[in-house]
Amino acid sequence: MAESRKDLPSEAEVTMNGNLENGFNDNPLMPWFGMDIGGTLCKLVYFEPKDITNDELNSEVETLKNIRRYLTKNSAYGKTGHRDTHLQMNDVVIRGRRGTLHFIRFPTSEMGNFLSLARSKGLTNLGNIVSATGGGAYKFEEDFIKEVNMRLAKYDEFDSLIKGMLFVEANNRTECYYWSNPTDDNLCAKVNYDFSNPYPFLLVNIGSGVSVLAVYGHDNYKRVSGTSIGGGTFLGLCCLLTGCNTFEEAIELATGGDNTHVDKLVRDIYGGDYERFGLPGDLVASSFGQMNSRDKRSKVSREDLARATLVTITNNIGSIARMCALQEKIEKVLFIGNFLRVNPISMKLLSYAMDYWSKGTTKALFLEHEGYFGAVGCLLQCNDAPPLS
Repeated sequence: MAESRKDLPSEAEVTMNGNLENGFNDNPLMPWFGMDIGGTLCKLVYFEPKDITNDELNSEVETLKNIRRYLTKNSAYGKTGHRDTHLQMNDVVIRGRRGTLHFIRFPTSEMGNFLSLARSKGLTNLGNIVSATGGGAYKFEEDFIKEVNMRLAKYDEFDSLIKGMLFVEANNRTECYYWSNPTDDNLCAKVNYDFSNPYPFLLVNIGSGVSVLAVYGHDNYKRVSGTSIGGGTFLGLCCLLTGCNTFEEAIELATGGDNTHVDKLVRDIYGGDYERFGLPGDLVASSFGQMNSRDKRSKVSREDLARATLVTITNNIGSIARMCALQEKIEKVLFIGNFLRVNPISMKLLSYAMDYWSKGTTKALFLEHEGYFGAVGCLLQCNDAPPLS
């Protein structure tokens, strides 16, 4: 039987493991950050306390005040750092403190510039600990110590992901949604989904690569599959094929393209539907299958190539997710990760595929804070669980 919402850990258990009774004494020093350092994108979560007492404010060092002002008064940091202001979460409680969560992202390739910026803002004077997860928590550990005098408390990537997801969903009742009528541009709409009875669910995390987790409880999950063909693959191939340089450029190109100029469809082979096996004529039979024709290659646009690349990656992810859902006998499939940021094309493709191939029994679900759950989760675990070595 699936667990009900009452089986989730309480706010105190999730956020500070009993520190409510102890006041603020056991909490780490401000500022509080959580970082998920991925292969392509770094996600940073900053907790801004709103319950600062006059005594705290008077004793607060000027550097800390300056950092808070800089992070909360700007939405861009340098050329590549961005704060997603539309995702800001107000009035949340973490370790007994009430405040605001801010969500910031920058390319992992810009880590050197990020550390230089942090040093210029005086972070080296605080000598603090940053909760971190992802492969970059190991790769850049020495750089943090050397450049900004900050130690990384490393936490497991999947533990952080699930803890962060459950916390954000519990604190944002419009977090979870699905797409209705995903193939009809006139009728397609985002619809809120009640995730109050969550288990079991399949969690498909689409970052540079893809991991698929079957989640049966807040601390009961297993990794059931994955693929190296993910968001990093999409961006890398688009850069090679179209000359674009950023994920946003690649998605913009794909939005204006037509993958049927690149892909070979069922109807290109059968002249229509393959009715015996229920394969519609507009189904992709061979990704990039038209590109063996010199004439077709001469007519294809950058936009078409970007769209075909996006459809290829998305279809592969959808196929793996569907097989895992069947294997685990799970009907709710949550797709998360920064591959889905500004990417309604993929979300609608996944929605259609899950519904069509399951004959309506499997629903594709999405979350507003799609790429930030790992960063939130490791922030929550600081002081609650021992970091990894």
